[in-house]
Amino acid sequence: MTPPPTTTLTATPGLAPLLARGALLSPFKRPRPDAYFPRTRLVLPGLRVDLARLAAYERVCGFATGDDALPPTYPHVLGFPLAMRLMSGLRFPLPLLGLVHTSVEITRRAPLAATGEYELMVYVEELVPHRRGTEAAVVTEMRAGGEVVWESRSTYLARHRHRARSRPAPSSERLGEREERETLPAEAEWRLAGDVGRRYAAASGDRNPIHLHPLTARLFGFPRAIAHGMWTLARGLAAHGTPTAVLVRADFRAPVLLPGTVTYAADGTGLFELRGGDGRVHVSGGVYPLVL
Repeated sequence: MTPPPTTTLTATPGLAPLLARGALLSPFKRPRPDAYFPRTRLVLPGLRVDLARLAAYERVCGFATGDDALPPTYPHVLGFPLAMRLMSGLRFPLPLLGLVHTSVEITRRAPLAATGEYELMVYVEELVPHRRGTEAAVVTEMRAGGEVVWESRSTYLARHRHRARSRPAPSSERLGEREERETLPAEAEWRLAGDVGRRYAAASGDRNPIHLHPLTARLFGFPRAIAHGMWTLARGLAAHGTPTAVLVRADFRAPVLLPGTVTYAADGTGLFELRGGDGRVHVSGGVYPLVL
């Protein structure tokens, strides 16, 4: 089997031109689960963390600042420009505008020093049918000293109609699992300001218009701006806490409208969720220690 092509980058791609390119190309995309997608793996060696940007991220997500340790979700931010370069390209079949993050699985195998040097690799693993369109699975790996110390698999949904026969529903669609359990005990109530999406966008670089303003969100069918899925996960993990070696899974099940109020709930076994005032679950997930 021919190995997938690898492109080595010398610097982090600029997000503004990638967003502009993705926006311009979006109307011409014709998404479908069996579409061709590039197999190229982007590699960025010699990466060092911008500590000022890290501190801004920690503040908006609720993590403690000043420690020489990366939050478990921060490598996603580091890899996001590479993912954007892949997903904003002409040959990527899903439109970037309106793309919704539906799930993520994160594995942290070792401590991640904020002052360390890392290598990132990002690639599109597959396209899969979803009852509302097509999802792309994007994998990010972070290495230190040649060893994978952190990795994630995210799914992004492009909503459209299709007649493709679906495989069994992925975790982001199995809505019955949580309802079969008892409601998780509430631990805190958070009032979310209308600018949370803009503040997280400034810290993370993810300026998807559905997160920024009510007007741009309404263009994609949302009544108001919605919180980034990765912000809701990071905010939950900041409250929950994570061991050094950990597996985190999260499904982004319903948008969190901004401004708004959510309840953070957890049961002490690793399960957690964010619920709205009506009991609707917005994010559900679990934190599981790894034995290495």
